[in-house]
Amino acid sequence: MVMSEDDKRLTAYHEAGHCIVGELSPDHDPVYKVSIMPRGRALGITMFLPERDQYSASKRKLESQIASLFGGRIAELMIYGGDRVTTGASNDIERATELARNMVTRWGFSDIMGPLVYGEESGQPFMGYSTSGSKVSNSVQDKIDEEIRSVIDKNYKKAEALLQENIAILHKMADALMKWETIDKSQIDDLMAGKDCKPPSDSSNDPSNKAEPPKQDTTVNPNLTKPAGQV
Repeated sequence: MVMSEDDKRLTAYHEAGHCIVGELSPDHDPVYKVSIMPRGRALGITMFLPERDQYSASKRKLESQIASLFGGRIAELMIYGGDRVTTGASNDIERATELARNMVTRWGFSDIMGPLVYGEESGQPFMGYSTSGSKVSNSVQDKIDEEIRSVIDKNYKKAEALLQENIAILHKMADALMKWETIDKSQIDDLMAGKDCKPPSDSSNDPSNKAEPPKQDTTVNPNLTKPAGQV
């Protein structure tokens, strides 16, 4: 896939947005690498690497994941304006919405909905059918929708505030990605500290080197009945 310079720069801001929000959000896994080298259908990627094995996830961690997922779209909006925001965040929005839905309907993280399961769980219906089949009462469904929206709005605003407060880092990180295409943890640490980005420490950041370690998915599996750690 050949990307234009304009598309590469927009992708650089998008991935930098994910990275900065992830790095500054509590309990979020640290960023391991950021790249704007296209892979398959993805124009860029931000890799998070957990520091230890994880078997569950806290409410704070899940909210940080949601905020980070919106970091890319918010960065596009801040730099390019609403008319040039792309569809690149479609998967991010889907994953964030699914996390918020599970927090409200399965994992008991909504004070209003309480520690109840709304929908089918392990084949056992409770309080009607699953929300996808939508056989819960209208009043309950309205409350679920309001709570999901509340979770999304809260963490979207968190991500927006973090990027506005760190706009200089956003520009520097995008420039570094344009220069090297891939930046590693040491470079990310320098940028987050407000320092100039050092050259790559090894050939792993050479644009001609296409090999990448397997991406470790640290997002909670939305199909699980309770917060899970690594998949």
